[in-house]
Amino acid sequence: MENQSFKALPTELETLRILFDLARVMDKQVELRGALTQVLSMIDVRLGLNRGMVTLLDRKSGLLVIEEALGFTPEEKERGRYRLGEGLVGTVFETACKIVVPDLAQESRFLNRAGHRSKEDLKGVTYYCVPIKSKDEVMGTLSAERRIGFSNKEEWMAFDVSFLEQVASLVADSAKLRERIQEEQFHLHQFLMTLPQEAGIQKAELTVAPGSLLIGTSRFMQELYSLIQQVAPTDATVLITGESGTGKELVAQELFRLSRRRDKPFVKVNCAALPESIIESELFGHEKGAFTGAISQRKGRFELAQGGTIFLDEIGELSPQVQVKLLRVLQEREIERVGGERPIPIDVRLIAATNRRLEEEVRTGRFREDLFYRLNVFPIHVPPLRERKSDIILLADHFAEKYAVKHGKLIKRISSPALDLLSSYHWPGNVRELENCIERAVILSTDGVIHAYHLPPSLQSAQSTNTEPTSTLEAALSRLEKEMIVEALKITQGNMSEAARRLGITERQMGLRVHHYGINWRLYRNPKNL
Repeated sequence: MENQSFKALPTELETLRILFDLARVMDKQVELRGALTQVLSMIDVRLGLNRGMVTLLDRKSGLLVIEEALGFTPEEKERGRYRLGEGLVGTVFETACKIVVPDLAQESRFLNRAGHRSKEDLKGVTYYCVPIKSKDEVMGTLSAERRIGFSNKEEWMAFDVSFLEQVASLVADSAKLRERIQEEQFHLHQFLMTLPQEAGIQKAELTVAPGSLLIGTSRFMQELYSLIQQVAPTDATVLITGESGTGKELVAQELFRLSRRRDKPFVKVNCAALPESIIESELFGHEKGAFTGAISQRKGRFELAQGGTIFLDEIGELSPQVQVKLLRVLQEREIERVGGERPIPIDVRLIAATNRRLEEEVRTGRFREDLFYRLNVFPIHVPPLRERKSDIILLADHFAEKYAVKHGKLIKRISSPALDLLSSYHWPGNVRELENCIERAVILSTDGVIHAYHLPPSLQSAQSTNTEPTSTLEAALSRLEKEMIVEALKITQGNMSEAARRLGITERQMGLRVHHYGINWRLYRNPKNL
């Protein structure tokens, strides 16, 4: 039977709204199958594309299997297995090309394996099947059907296949992300089994080792552990880069903990926190009488770190004058106190960190090029939290336990809705922001559970707070359009032509919109009536 609800083709705005909602569903759901169920249901309800089906390649069997299918029984899904090149589904996968069948009853390649429908049921059904691919890799297929009884059938077919290709792209990106997360544990295991033991570091230390403050098992963290393990036993200068809140100081502490200087001093200096007038004295020390207030000799941080390690955080904030002196320290391995007359040899390892892009700072002349190359002997980049989302739950559990002890609370678990919110948030403040959120939630918890409503408002979704929009986007845009038209008519005192020019539309469009919204433009002709 012809579906009367879908005679008119969706507008571009309506299509974008549906795609946006589909992307949001794919992003929120942890399990791919749960996301696909909602996606197929949405394109059925909102666009009339029914019997949606997603097949993915089973690498073990080499067959295409049904990952999810709308309106199929479990037995029908089980029967839906296809060899590559077999039927419509197998052909689309093998050729990576879409297939559109105007009348499914006339298509000999349709196997009818899952549904066992009669020829009469298939008569007049338009069938679409598009590949799900990421770059050049085909991962599976997406298919759907529509019974089109409209005069504009060709337009509907073109729209449907274009829309399904966009949905397939969303599914491919989501499936690839989930596949990468599932493989991370396996890669970590393989990585740990191949690590050399010469440095005296136990393999277990590269996950959550005793004494280590670094937490995470994602691929990015594996690479970070590998770099730390390689450079820690040496005396090479290390430059740690990354956004604010990613844990650069913890990486520096881990480098020190695993170094040969671990029993010597570890001196931390926040260059951004020290006023420019005293930073030189803080770093290099001063002699008695070197300046007003220098009533005694004072050792600087480099001298205090003798034999050990000095960590210069936010090194990109150093002034050009201090940059020159730091360059000399790195080149000559000696310092001069402020007001001093003789150089003092030093034996320290330097670790620096910054959240600035020093390459850009060099290009603009704000940071010395020669100093940059002296610091950039062994660069380590700490990834932002949004790039290692599989570590969020591990970090949340760690912080919940940490602050439960600190505040004397008993926290048994974090609820599933809370974990969903934590996993879907983009974390501009990175690990530091996550830590603050969990501490707040621990303080607010009264039943031993961290719930979604314990998290800050910035993490909340419309669903979690029951604040979903009560108006559609189309209605909101209509209200805005009417307000702009009325305002233009007020400004032009009811002059339709001039109002149209102000709004950038034709007089005909202006007349149609005024009629559509029932605006009495004559009210604005006489300013006394405003």
